[in-house]
Amino acid sequence: MESVIPLPAMPSLSVQGTSAVFPVRRIYCVGRNYADHAREMGADPHREPPFFFGKPHDTVVPGGGEVAYPPATSNLHHEVELVVALSKGGRDIPASEAQACIFGYAVGIDLTRRDLQAASKEKGQPWDTAKGFDQSAPVAALSPAAKVGHPESGAIWLTVNGVEKQRGDLSQMIWSVPEVIAHLSGFVTLAPGDLIFTGTPAGVGPLLRGDRVRCGIEGLEALEIVVI
Repeated sequence: MESVIPLPAMPSLSVQGTSAVFPVRRIYCVGRNYADHAREMGADPHREPPFFFGKPHDTVVPGGGEVAYPPATSNLHHEVELVVALSKGGRDIPASEAQACIFGYAVGIDLTRRDLQAASKEKGQPWDTAKGFDQSAPVAALSPAAKVGHPESGAIWLTVNGVEKQRGDLSQMIWSVPEVIAHLSGFVTLAPGDLIFTGTPAGVGPLLRGDRVRCGIEGLEALEIVVI
């Protein structure tokens, strides 16, 4: 069948230690999944049901590197997160079966136009322009779960120009990874190639042109970007 426009390239992530790639289908994100971050955003950190938003799959920046400061904002923020990559999917997946759907894990940054997000919140509007802009989802190489297991604890951190800005532990998540998958699969049919950003600890803050950002999670490959 002939396409009336050139077929767009499929975004993909590298897989650590191999020449294989992981094609990215969809990107889902969990909001306010660490109590300390919920507090700093002015929200109640009690264990309410998780909520989700998305980013287009072509916002992914495989392996990090240079990221352009986006237009229409003067308050670009960093949010370091554990990213989960799915090799299986389905609907209404029980939390007890969720780990069987996971291919691997990576470090990611949910870049956010905070001023646009605040304006959207105030007006009760969607967050799409605040979260889903070009290059808003840098992600390091994936570490297969077959090699690193399923991390439930471990340090998660981010530095800007060598100064630590964020530090937490995966054990501080309000909703665990299996619980996140279970809840999300109640709203949509998950599928191989889906990525899930699982929330960020406290310390989110602004980035400027020229900033060098380095972040990591214990046991996973670190991620570095430079804002240009």
